Amino acid sequence: MIERMPSDEEPELIWLRPEYSGRGPRPAHSRTSIARAALEIADREGLDAVTMRKVAAELGAGTMSLYNYVPKKEHLFDLLVDLLAAEYDLPERPSGDPRADLTLLAHQLRAILTRHGWAAALITHRPSLGPNGLRVTEFHLAALADTPLDGTSKMEAFSQLTGYVCQFSEWQQRSGNAGARWLGDLVRYLQAAVATGEHPHLAAALAGSGAPPDPDAAFERGLRRLVTALLTAD
Repeated sequence: MIERMPSDEEPELIWLRPEYSGRGPRPAHSRTSIARAALEIADREGLDAVTMRKVAAELGAGTMSLYNYVPKKEHLFDLLVDLLAAEYDLPERPSGDPRADLTLLAHQLRAILTRHGWAAALITHRPSLGPNGLRVTEFHLAALADTPLDGTSKMEAFSQLTGYVCQFSEWQQRSGNAGARWLGDLVRYLQAAVATGEHPHLAAALAGSGAPPDPDAAFERGLRRLVTALLTAD
């Protein structure tokens, strides 16, 4: 049994805290059920709508009772990130091809972020490694076990891969929300810039680009370059 410490000595990381800090009857909820309720709200109304009050209402519980499970809102976000990590559908062990395994991780994360359009910003700004996140990290490290990368480089590769997918997903969502008018404005702006003759390298790059790039093709090209760089030891 984990002994409760005074509040000023409580660990900041939620994974070091007991799951339930209240007294009395058996807990009616769990971190997982609370995170699932928060996920429902985020999917329905966006991340900004996730509050302790709304999560409590979703569960049919009193707001204050949730603080026995989740001491503050930041911890709720940590639970959300870990619940997203539970959506990875990974094989029991890596394939033995590091490039294929990193590509699999990237594709699965992109699928998760497509299902939850609000999640990329949360993962980027509030990275967290709970039990599910550790499972994904362990798969990543196992995939790189036979590469010449040292431990630091392997961990950095995980962050860089995650960062690429999150950044691309955020860009795609923003550009998609902007719609055809934004793309039309961008094309006109670039055409005017090129016409000045002051940006010859931009003119040369755009000359062969044709229509706006297909997002899926652009993602794959960037991913191939990144994985190649990540697997190259310094």
